[in-house]
Amino acid sequence: MSASVVAFAGSRIDRADHVRQSGDALAGLMNHRARLLLLDGLDPVISEDNTLSWGSLADADADAELVFLGLSEERGCFAAVPLAGSVAPANPRLWQAMATLDAEELATYGGARSMVDWHARHRFCARCGSPTSLAKGGWQRNCLSESCNAEHFPRVDPVTIMLVEHDNNILLGRQPRFPAGNYSALAGFVEPGETIEEAVAREVFEEAGVVVRDVAYVMSQPWPFPSSLMIGCHALADDPAITVDTNELDDACWFTRAQVEDAMRAAQAGGRGEAFGAPPPFAVAHHLLNWWVRRG
Repeated sequence: MSASVVAFAGSRIDRADHVRQSGDALAGLMNHRARLLLLDGLDPVISEDNTLSWGSLADADADAELVFLGLSEERGCFAAVPLAGSVAPANPRLWQAMATLDAEELATYGGARSMVDWHARHRFCARCGSPTSLAKGGWQRNCLSESCNAEHFPRVDPVTIMLVEHDNNILLGRQPRFPAGNYSALAGFVEPGETIEEAVAREVFEEAGVVVRDVAYVMSQPWPFPSSLMIGCHALADDPAITVDTNELDDACWFTRAQVEDAMRAAQAGGRGEAFGAPPPFAVAHHLLNWWVRRG
């Protein structure tokens, strides 16, 4: 599958790792041609023509930390880390605003959001508690304590999200926060000391009581809320009996291929299928279901 069709993937900004390593090179890019991605806290500022809004470095607060996002047409692209205490929960209109962005711009925003959010939450050293400072253009933070000198790096949390198949049916679940009637693929964080395959098997069994086998990777998606990597998988089940963990899910059901096809057609038109409402197009679960339908 092409990464460009998956939301939050496919940015054309050159990450330019070689620039991050050089303080002189970074300083040389922080000039009048540099671009600053404008954010409202962590939310994107959308222009009248439904694109990301960019300004100059002069638009950042004088003492703001600037994260180097990369190069675009040889111009440095940056984002400012929100001031302490200024980051609020995502605006309810965020998803609607993001729907107006094309794939490349959504990917640029997603990467920037993950980075500045990480910096806003890691101003102090996890080892000794001392203040930290931005380094390597924002791709590292260093502890300022001379007795510690710990180096910290932006993290990505792996999350498995999986379609479980039995007899040409697919297992989907719904969380309490979902709109009424909506179902999606089961998902959960990979825990320390386990493989992706083990995480898929554990999460499916914990949430739905279903034992799976033959776990296979399908696709992935960066998910900047705050900074996960969704690892899409497919697995088979021999026994369809379900035992729902109501601490995790409201419900879990098997759906037929015809029901999934109907739900996906309805989702593309902005509606809901007869049996259930499918995940929205920006979700990796939507692409997994499309993959399964096309696979036949």
